[in-house]
Amino acid sequence: MATGTEPHLNSGGVHTPTRAAISASHLRTDRWWLAPAATAAGLLAFIIYSTWRAFSNADYYAAPYVSPFYSPCLAENCEPMRNGPNWEIFGSWWGLSPAILILIFPLGFRLTCYYYRKAYYRGFWASPPACAVAEPHRKYTGETRFPLILQNIHRYFFYAAVPVAGILTYDTVLTFRDENYEWGHMGLGTLVFLVNIVLIWAYTVSCHSCRHIVGGKLKHFSKHPVRYRMWQWVGKLNARHMLLAWASLVSVALADFYVYLLASGVFDDPRLF
Repeated sequence: MATGTEPHLNSGGVHTPTRAAISASHLRTDRWWLAPAATAAGLLAFIIYSTWRAFSNADYYAAPYVSPFYSPCLAENCEPMRNGPNWEIFGSWWGLSPAILILIFPLGFRLTCYYYRKAYYRGFWASPPACAVAEPHRKYTGETRFPLILQNIHRYFFYAAVPVAGILTYDTVLTFRDENYEWGHMGLGTLVFLVNIVLIWAYTVSCHSCRHIVGGKLKHFSKHPVRYRMWQWVGKLNARHMLLAWASLVSVALADFYVYLLASGVFDDPRLF
């Protein structure tokens, strides 16, 4: 039995007098490190790619497709998009990439997302690295101190993410035009954008904040049958929130990359009809 006087019990973290006197950091024999390593690699790849594309300020529009990283475009230095989301709110004084102005909202939504918190807490900070594996930190304060206390603004990023998803839906509708802006056409890019917007909406609606907005603060579901039914639908999506988080992350990167290939002249958009 632990006496509290053994040397390893005074090193902090899990080795304290209130924890079991086990010298090993964990007793798992499986490859527990694969999951956090894969998570860190996937998130790091997206961070590198999105940073490059956000600051490149080039090859983000190939009629009728606009990269989801650059929509809506809020500065005068945007490429003109016919009938597209060109809102010159910031005027000519903004000289950096216009993507920086809009990406803060969807990225902030994902950064504070409950699933992504778990992902990068484990993948990058090892807090903890896996189930039944002790974290290396001496102290644990959770999200009660700066900067992690800012995670509580997730619900407000949700309010911002909804109109952004609406604008991307509008962009998807515009993909049913050809390069001459004639309606009634469909290219391979249209399918890419359709898949992307479906996954973005599924991820957004499956958010825990959305589930609370739809069915929270109700004492009697029987008195609110519509909200109860909506809460059930959101709950089913919420059970797949992790899968939707990754699928939508990949799809938005692929949609941007597809536009990049078209805009840089790598190939022409295959026409379906």
